[in-house]
Amino acid sequence: MTFRHRRAVACAVLLCSAGSIGAQTAPPRTEAASADRRATDTERRMQTDERTVLTHGLWAIPLIPNVTIPAEAVLGAGYVSGIPRLNVPALIETDASLGVSYIAGLRKDGATALPSATAMGSTWNPDLIRRGGAMIAGEARAKGFNVLLGGGINLMRDPRNGRTFEYFGEDPLHSGLLGGAAIAGVQSQHVLSTVKHFALNAQETGRHAVDGRIADDAFRVSDLLAFEIAIDQGRPGAVMCAYNRVNGAPACGSDYLLNRVLKRDWRYPGFVMSDWGAVGAVDDALAGLDQQSGAQIDKQVFFGAPLAAAAARDPAYAARVADMNLRILRSIYAIGLDAHPPVKGAIDFAANAAVARAVEDEGIVLLRNRDALLPLSKDVASIVVIGGYADAGVLSGGGSTQVQPVGGPAVSLPMGGEGPLAKYNNQTFHGTAPLAAIRALAPNAKVTFVDGRYPAEAAAAAARADVAIVFATQWMAEGADVPDLSLPGGQDATITAVAAANPKTIVVLETGGPVLMPWLDRTGAVLEAWYGGAKGGDAIAATLFGDVNPSGRLPVTFPASLEQLPRPALPYAGMIDRDFAAGLAAGKSYPIDYDVEGADVGYRWFARKGTTPLFPFGFGLSYTTFDHSTLKVMGGSSPRATATIRNTGARAGSEVAQLYLVSTPAGRTLRLTGFAKVAVQPGGAATATIPIDPRLLADSRNGRWTMPAGAYGFALGRSATDLGPVVTVTLPARQWR
Repeated sequence: MTFRHRRAVACAVLLCSAGSIGAQTAPPRTEAASADRRATDTERRMQTDERTVLTHGLWAIPLIPNVTIPAEAVLGAGYVSGIPRLNVPALIETDASLGVSYIAGLRKDGATALPSATAMGSTWNPDLIRRGGAMIAGEARAKGFNVLLGGGINLMRDPRNGRTFEYFGEDPLHSGLLGGAAIAGVQSQHVLSTVKHFALNAQETGRHAVDGRIADDAFRVSDLLAFEIAIDQGRPGAVMCAYNRVNGAPACGSDYLLNRVLKRDWRYPGFVMSDWGAVGAVDDALAGLDQQSGAQIDKQVFFGAPLAAAAARDPAYAARVADMNLRILRSIYAIGLDAHPPVKGAIDFAANAAVARAVEDEGIVLLRNRDALLPLSKDVASIVVIGGYADAGVLSGGGSTQVQPVGGPAVSLPMGGEGPLAKYNNQTFHGTAPLAAIRALAPNAKVTFVDGRYPAEAAAAAARADVAIVFATQWMAEGADVPDLSLPGGQDATITAVAAANPKTIVVLETGGPVLMPWLDRTGAVLEAWYGGAKGGDAIAATLFGDVNPSGRLPVTFPASLEQLPRPALPYAGMIDRDFAAGLAAGKSYPIDYDVEGADVGYRWFARKGTTPLFPFGFGLSYTTFDHSTLKVMGGSSPRATATIRNTGARAGSEVAQLYLVSTPAGRTLRLTGFAKVAVQPGGAATATIPIDPRLLADSRNGRWTMPAGAYGFALGRSATDLGPVVTVTLPARQWR
């Protein structure tokens, strides 16, 4: 949802995280059964006029004409009335997954910003991401909210997607585990979390109109599998359906997605809420939609009087309304929204900033380090810091996830647009400032700043310094895709000029996703810092000077060119909402053929095509070195793998052991089947134990998982293209839903 369109600390234990299906635990069955019983009892006691109360909500901002916001609502993303007679609490909703949204500046309060989801994905550390979710939920409760519209886990089918920074990566296991951990963290604080945007929300341009086309079997082992794993791990109270169409039907009116896959095949017990302005008819209820969100943005409140009238005359609608209420009530009770209402209070911003800092410390990825240029010596004589507003703060992504710090942004750049909310979708920079952090860690160095607008000026300053650090930014925002993967505003030219003037040039990238690097071979070092959150500047400086040993690994493939992508030309680029709306009114379809790559998203597409990316999925360097011992894979009913990771360097560091399936009885393949992040002291060793979920070894056939008997080959990798020896294990056949 856009404003314009609505529309501390590193691991303390040796084994930081296990990337496996068993990493989180489900709620006890007794709690689930109690929630079911309570929901059934409350639904039975509902009066006729109460039966559609929970099925629709409003967008709780005072900028929408003819909308009265109840006194108990908190200005934010949404409000759904409760039923006081039955002690059912109202749902008071806020965006989003990176922190409590500023909601167009209307509340005049600040919040702690986590780094972008791509940075979270780069940590490969579900335990840390769970802490981040709990932190955000705690702030939401302190502001009066009990629903957080987070949990974005759509796969990155196209790195130009404007919401790339909101998603964890391109692999279903990786995204599902991290997304599930974030959801579990949120709900541990008795705040209901969504998982979104269900499904195939892979493009922002024309998102209300584009129609993703993909075969069921490929869908279930890619995008849908990410959702399935996240739901297994996090048990979200709600699923938020998407704006886009899927195989011809609107996602929020798709019987296939909502009834067949989610509720029948996965037995999901919670409710489905719409994205704001995504409901087209009362019939969406029969397709499985349970709640109309931000209803005043739609053509009408379909799930109010029209739904009540349909239920009065049609038993199918009456049964559906009963089920809608049961599902919403069950989630309220399962998460404890009634027993643990939010209480407005003080927020420990310092403690919460430490969580954000820990995420960025582990999320920064070292992509290049020629001649061990990094870490920098704190005795360096002179440094020039260039560009990226590094004198003020670090970049954040735009849209409904936009978080503002206490006191407001360090820099706010207008991005144009029309309408009452356009000015609130500015390009925003958070403190802390990298420049100040660099000066603090190198107090004896002469540290100067050049804004980088003119390549010649930047190059001249670089030639006079011992080290040049160029900060380059790529802003992404909800509602529109970026047209290509270049650095905007002539930054590529500036980096090229600076690198020519000083061989000790370090590039710090603050980007929403992958970018092209025509200057790469001329640079000394490159850090991918993503959007760094509340303490991004401090984390960047600590990594540059070695106070933090980088342990981030890429959650998404960086292509070497647009021609390597499944769709080199962005579908419908250049069209605007008005054009899409006119086309839809005339009955035009806007299909995107995702069967081109099918289930082979990201690194699997590159493997299929035999092309070499700029940087592969899972890649990342360290200031130390690691040795991987012989991989051992155990079969049986609960297959798992183990390997010993040794630190053969002089610094403590963390390694991500990545387990890939490389062959099945059907032939060659490439799938991430698990991972473990281990912290190891110099000269020490740690054992990585990685359970293997059978879904990662199987294929989907008509909604059933099918795993043939035979030999399965596995390899331990440092990335998707750097794999160790193959170990083969014989596994029995299995078939299940």
